Amino acid sequence: MKQPYRDRKKQGSSWREEMIVEYSFLVKQIASRFARRLPSSVLFDELVSAGSLGLIDAVDKFNPDKHVSLKTYAQYRIKGSILDELRSMDTYSRSMRKKIQDISKAVKGVEDEKGRPASDDEVAKALGVELDTYYDMLSNIHGAAILSLDAFIRTRDNDTSSMTRFQSGLKGGDNPADLLDREEMKSELAKSIRTLTEKEQLVVSLYYYEELTLKEIGEVLSLTESRICQIHTAILIKLKTRLQSYFGRRTSALTAFGL
Repeated sequence: MKQPYRDRKKQGSSWREEMIVEYSFLVKQIASRFARRLPSSVLFDELVSAGSLGLIDAVDKFNPDKHVSLKTYAQYRIKGSILDELRSMDTYSRSMRKKIQDISKAVKGVEDEKGRPASDDEVAKALGVELDTYYDMLSNIHGAAILSLDAFIRTRDNDTSSMTRFQSGLKGGDNPADLLDREEMKSELAKSIRTLTEKEQLVVSLYYYEELTLKEIGEVLSLTESRICQIHTAILIKLKTRLQSYFGRRTSALTAFGL
């Protein structure tokens, strides 16, 4: 039977080195998952380097009294460090970020007017471009959209601290308001996903739950990898737009009540 973490951590540097070695496999495992979803311009070694720093930080700051396993804590810290590194790279130009904003506005405009999900043709028309041009825009901004939505979903205050994200998600001392906020967020996200087309919902399921690559999803749906990339990007932008709209309404309501 292994010694409890609390007792073993008192051993100091020997325990630290042992834990870093024991959980080093998590770094490559998590970095590989990111690499499968990012542009080839992002080097795998950079992801591993950032993840390794997250693992070391997790071992150094791990508190057994939190009643969370070191492995679970390390996974969140590694993922958070990689996300922070990706955001710091600022790979995407202002023009590309503007395209994301333009598509978001076009989607919202169409859906507000029609009272239903916007089709690709309608979004392209609202943007004033041909459908093929719209698809090219989606392909080009795919990686940026992933990181943008990830940041938005994780915290509406755009807090980039992985430690804060971890604590807010796992610590046992949450107050009822925090729990309610999180449940509301989950409910609103689920509701937004249900407004997507059947094909879009299938892509969400295969990508986020089955963890298939875009190429593998294309094989399942008999579509090209680039087309799945376009569908995925459109999904992310639609979800982000709907979540922003939800939080905008929620903030307005709270303000009206003086909260």
